[in-house]
Amino acid sequence: MIRTRAAVLEESGRARPYAESRPLTVGDLDLRPPGPGEVLVRVAAAGLCHSDLSVVDGSRPRPVPMVLGHEAAGVVTEVGPGVRGLRPDDHVVFAFVPACGGCPPCQSGRPALCEPGAAANTAGTLLSGRRPFARAGRDLHHHLGVSAFSTHTVAAAESVVRVDRSLALDTAALFGCALLTGVGAVVNTAQARPGTAAVVFGLGGVGLAAVMGARAAGCHPIVAVDPVTTKHAVARAAGATHALAGGPDLVAEVGDLTLGGGDVVIEAVGSAAVLATAYAATRRGGTTVTVGLPDPRQTLSIPAVSLTAEERTLRGSYLGGAVPRRDIPRYVALYQAGLLPADLLLGGRLRLDDINAGFDLLATGATTRQVVVF
Repeated sequence: MIRTRAAVLEESGRARPYAESRPLTVGDLDLRPPGPGEVLVRVAAAGLCHSDLSVVDGSRPRPVPMVLGHEAAGVVTEVGPGVRGLRPDDHVVFAFVPACGGCPPCQSGRPALCEPGAAANTAGTLLSGRRPFARAGRDLHHHLGVSAFSTHTVAAAESVVRVDRSLALDTAALFGCALLTGVGAVVNTAQARPGTAAVVFGLGGVGLAAVMGARAAGCHPIVAVDPVTTKHAVARAAGATHALAGGPDLVAEVGDLTLGGGDVVIEAVGSAAVLATAYAATRRGGTTVTVGLPDPRQTLSIPAVSLTAEERTLRGSYLGGAVPRRDIPRYVALYQAGLLPADLLLGGRLRLDDINAGFDLLATGATTRQVVVF
């Protein structure tokens, strides 16, 4: 048993500002050593993501109390029995779906949809069913197989991907969610081709990563949409050719810039209303991809005939349709070649003790990716 310092979500749905209601408490916990097929990782950096915020605000229910956090990078300090391909001192990025490798989605090359991994994530356990964190003798729930807001964590070996040791770990953390999801939505799910028009709704970490992915895929033009105009300069630096704030004429503006609508349109907000607008901004024969996680009570209404008469495609994309052990090293290589400017996503660095205030800032939409640095 080791001691770790971590942020525990005590209750979902507390009122903002979180700096006052303090849904997350920071303190010392017990952490059991890794079991068979598991690794102990010293966490170096962990990003604050809207997927975390949706658990904090209660729109995505998870069991509590829970050690929150899923986008992170760190250094392996111990490996459990039976672990192959990983050893102490390896630098790793976490993937928030622990793919078992044997279920039908895994066997068909879609590990992001792993069935045992999804069941474990929903239950708040590791892939093995264990809950390695404890406080005062009581087990705490795990978050998406990672629980990154902790100085140390235990994860299934399937949840980590070894990366180049020269990669700064605060940047490396972004490859586990924002970049994997945003870039993957463009290149894996939409399968964007050079010269196609791309439109991205929402310029948080995932949306900006989608802009980067569109540029890396050779899309043109690339239209970025967000009402927070302070993000537009970052979007242009990431590869956007145009940036729009929205408004009643938005679909027409997108149509003018793209000669009829986007061939690939990414919705990265987590809003059914924004998804409907993104669909309307997609040209005949185009593909609309949603990566946002709206409240489960939201519903979407679109003209059903458009799917057939206009050969339109509406697709969901979870984890960017990625194969993490294939795609994380590939995206890191693009970053190292100067083709994926991941550092633009870093909107600020936090201490673990300031995590509630960090979620307040994230909820306003005024920042990109904040990273807790340990």
